[in-house]
Amino acid sequence: MYTSRCALWRTTLRLCAIGLTIALGGCAVVGPNHAQLETKTSSAWQAPLPHGGQVAALGDWWSQFNDPELTGLQRSAESDSPTLAKAWANIEKARATLTSARGSGLPAMNGQASVTRGTQQTGEVATARSAGLDASWEIDLFGKIRRSTESAQARAQAREDDWHDARISLAAEVADTYVQYRACRLLADAHAQELTSIGKTVKATESLVRAGLNASSDGSLARASLASTTSAGLAQSAQCELLVKSLVDLTGRAEPQLRDRLASGANRIPQPGAIDIQSVPAQALRQRPDLASAERELAAASAEIGVAQADLYPSISLSGSINVSSVSMASSQTTWSFGPTLSLPLFDGGKRKAAVDSARAAYNAAMADWRQSVRTAVKEVEQSLVRLNSTASRTEQAERAAQEYRLHVVGIEAQWRAGSASLLDLEESRRQALAAQIELIGLQRDRVEYWIALYKALGGGWQSHTPAMSPEDLDSLSKTSP
Repeated sequence: MYTSRCALWRTTLRLCAIGLTIALGGCAVVGPNHAQLETKTSSAWQAPLPHGGQVAALGDWWSQFNDPELTGLQRSAESDSPTLAKAWANIEKARATLTSARGSGLPAMNGQASVTRGTQQTGEVATARSAGLDASWEIDLFGKIRRSTESAQARAQAREDDWHDARISLAAEVADTYVQYRACRLLADAHAQELTSIGKTVKATESLVRAGLNASSDGSLARASLASTTSAGLAQSAQCELLVKSLVDLTGRAEPQLRDRLASGANRIPQPGAIDIQSVPAQALRQRPDLASAERELAAASAEIGVAQADLYPSISLSGSINVSSVSMASSQTTWSFGPTLSLPLFDGGKRKAAVDSARAAYNAAMADWRQSVRTAVKEVEQSLVRLNSTASRTEQAERAAQEYRLHVVGIEAQWRAGSASLLDLEESRRQALAAQIELIGLQRDRVEYWIALYKALGGGWQSHTPAMSPEDLDSLSKTSP
């Protein structure tokens, strides 16, 4: 009996030694090893580069608008953004998952202790005390834990990239809405100026009608033009109000305070500086956090194949326990146990094999998502470049048209006062001038919006390994920024 116990003990020690040697010496890690993917894109942008590709940094691009109100709105949006708060919560959740995955590869220990007091059959009062310690450690033979940690780490990095993408999108949305608001106010001013001019025409026409110098139909035409322009002006003012509501939603500012700040700013469309777009597509796309996130999701899916494959193989865990107990003043008793546990997957109806197939399918889906994201990114940049080039040429022509139409109105109005032109001619020239002015303002607005779209398409100045910021840090940054 003693000999058999010694043999069992020696066998247990050998298994423990083998397990420790494997664990410390490095085990075979099953599953594919993810490598950084190369984007297969053209060597140069196909669309024309605005301003000849003049170089300017993306990181401080917003400051080049030279519009303190825009900068202030963006700071407010960042400091109180539910979108960024949610993105940060997702980062914390992913980091907690990573910590849990890492902890799975470390020994686990649990302790317990108890004290009870009671009456025995003899009538004596006895106190029972016990304490114990349990420990277990799963040896990562085939890299299941390491692959799980690798997957969790990749997803934590993806969530940080998502935060940066959300921040860039928020900045672009605030800027886009602000530009629309400034353009809207300019359009409202154009309608107001036109209303003032038409109001004078109505008064003059009614005087001529009463004097019998003009037909009554001229008075009707003038009043119809006034009503039509008034309606258009009211619709434009309503659009401006809607944009204010959008800015309140984006920034979290109180509406009265926001209106005061907007009223104090210059009533113009802010103009940005140029952007560095000379780099080839592959270089530019490495600056997009959404593509970085997609690549990290692909890495996580690759690691999960290894997790599923490791489940096909045996697993070994070491466990042990020690307990000490005593009753009243009696001597204490100590019991202990220690040894390995071997788990062999024998039959599961194909469940583990199906898990591997599922993990491979998830990887293929992630690969397809990444490839589509790259194509979409290239398309967004190319389209932004085309739109910028088109609006630049159209804006020049629109400026010339608006100037000529204004001169035409002045000439026709002089002829009308002299009696050599009809009111119909004057109103037609006014409508043409107003339409030209509206088109010009719209093109100026669109051009800035396309600059903002290009900024977003190029990644907004993001650089890899840039740390994300908590809501508290963003709030502090907003308070310390000028």
